[in-house]
Amino acid sequence: MTSNSFPTETRSYDLVVVGAGPGGFDAALEAAEEGIKVALVEKDLLGGTCLNVGCIPTKMYLGATSPVEELAAQSKARVAKGEIEIDFKALCTKKDRFIAATRKAMAQKAKKLGIDIYPAVAKVIEPGKVEVYHPEEKAVLEYKNLILATGSHPTVFPGLEPDNETILDNTGFLALEEMPTSLLVIGAGFIGLEMAQIAHRTGCKITVVDALDRIAVYEDPEVSKALQGVFKRHKWKFNLGVKVKSVTAENGQAVLRTEDGEEFTADKALIAIGRRPNSAGIGLEELGVETAGPGFVKVNENLEAADNVYAIGDLNGKVLLAHAASHQAGYVVRRISGKAEGPYEHGPIPSILYGSPETMRVGLMPADLEGKGEVKASSFPLVANPIAQAYASTQGFVKVVWLDGKVAGITAVGHHVSGFTTAAAMIVQEAWTKDDIHKVVFPHPSLDEALLGALKADQVDPK
Repeated sequence: MTSNSFPTETRSYDLVVVGAGPGGFDAALEAAEEGIKVALVEKDLLGGTCLNVGCIPTKMYLGATSPVEELAAQSKARVAKGEIEIDFKALCTKKDRFIAATRKAMAQKAKKLGIDIYPAVAKVIEPGKVEVYHPEEKAVLEYKNLILATGSHPTVFPGLEPDNETILDNTGFLALEEMPTSLLVIGAGFIGLEMAQIAHRTGCKITVVDALDRIAVYEDPEVSKALQGVFKRHKWKFNLGVKVKSVTAENGQAVLRTEDGEEFTADKALIAIGRRPNSAGIGLEELGVETAGPGFVKVNENLEAADNVYAIGDLNGKVLLAHAASHQAGYVVRRISGKAEGPYEHGPIPSILYGSPETMRVGLMPADLEGKGEVKASSFPLVANPIAQAYASTQGFVKVVWLDGKVAGITAVGHHVSGFTTAAAMIVQEAWTKDDIHKVVFPHPSLDEALLGALKADQVDPK
């Protein structure tokens, strides 16, 4: 089977996977490695949003522009001076080449494992059968098991529709060939904040507008406050608790109007107000599948939406993160292959905001633990860490949340704190006590020592 031709007859598979983002592609690979006959259907590009217009290009931009922040920090410490000029066109070319090469490698790996790739739209026509089609051909795939991994798309509200020329969503932003001189960011979640940092590093003036009263609202309030403090020092303007009425393109500029009658103008606007599942039009009604909210597919404890039909990743709405989708994919394949029998379980799922500063969070925060036992918190300031000092990036802290004497969660904000996310996840997974600190030797000097410092620090009431 090649990726540009379809059989005209019905074909049978042990597993059909719809969607080739992180969850779907990993499911197809793992199943093929188990000897399961797999068809992988993708209507757009291998890698999904994450590879093509999301996580990967955003991090490439952040990585390439990070020297701007590093020089600024050392310049502020009066130990360096100079100027860094970002060749944005060259960066775009590098990004495009890397993504194309990654897609090619993915296709080659799938082919080597015997996976049949269908570049087509998929729709369930009855239980056990999926129709795949593009403008010229169509085929019917019979399945024993079906994994739906169709992902999500940017949320759009009336009056805030992107045109991807002046009013951008994540796809439009990452398609820019040059950054604007000013940018309105509507939505202060991770997508908006990461992309705002990219624009800021090229000299763009940033204005952030959000209906909520703080940025990065899913993070611990102390983390949100620290983040906003750094961005304010960058001279970003924040308008929080503001309800947006409309964002329109007028005379080549983006104009935002609030319900209170305020008006903001910039060269471009970025709409980053969340994501919704791609659940429409894939034939869920033929399976009797239920949805919730904006269309998230309801699943049982085994991630099943119907008999032998699984919904993973953004589609089920449990956690909208690529690594969560991949973890769910692994469980489903093990279940299909008979290696997993019990309900789906996952350990603490890490969440990371990249940039300067970074944030990381794993496990539960004080607000999640109210009424569940004795909750304490211990913290360590990065200003006391030699590596943070070496990089002249000392804003931030590491915070450990304790429940009845055991670690229930860890969060941090500051220089490269994502580097100890996996260690933090393992500590939370194992529910360390104070005595467990001695089980591991933390390297010196290292940023990890800030995590150790937070584990050793006095435990206090987090309120």
